[in-house]
Amino acid sequence: MRGRRSPTAVQVAQGDPRKIGKRKLAEKLASEPSATRGLPDCPSYLNGRARAAWGFWAAELADMNLDKRPDAMMLEGACVAYAAARECEELIAQQGRFIAKRAVDKKTGDLVVIDVKTHPACVQANVAWSLMRSFCGEFGLSPVSRTRLSVDTSETEDLMEILTRPRASRAIVQ
Repeated sequence: MRGRRSPTAVQVAQGDPRKIGKRKLAEKLASEPSATRGLPDCPSYLNGRARAAWGFWAAELADMNLDKRPDAMMLEGACVAYAAARECEELIAQQGRFIAKRAVDKKTGDLVVIDVKTHPACVQANVAWSLMRSFCGEFGLSPVSRTRLSVDTSETEDLMEILTRPRASRAIVQ
């Protein structure tokens, strides 16, 4: 996204692309708060698909070292939105995407279709999928958001070593 600010850790990993200064970046990185790792257990009120989504996403976030305790409520929102979207999709599959409004024809006495509307569950499903996509984008759980992440895999690497190494050519980095 144009004009979007990168997290400080990403700026350090990229070799100070904005020319802020290595010392200022190091101070800014040291002053940033860090959250406790590890998500809490799945909330007891999440059932079915929402509970399964929690288990799956929590494991994926742990593998990416992105499982932070304060993010539990956002993950819960993603799980609830996913479960709601799937419920709406099942309802649409059973009842169809359109609902016919019928009325009795005064001449013949038969029921006739006078109007066709989209099923209300279609709107609810679209909103739920959008919410889920937003939550997942914050966590790096979509293909595009994963390309924006820069996760440091080496915890023993010295900060000064990171800051003083030469920048990698953008043509080489994928």
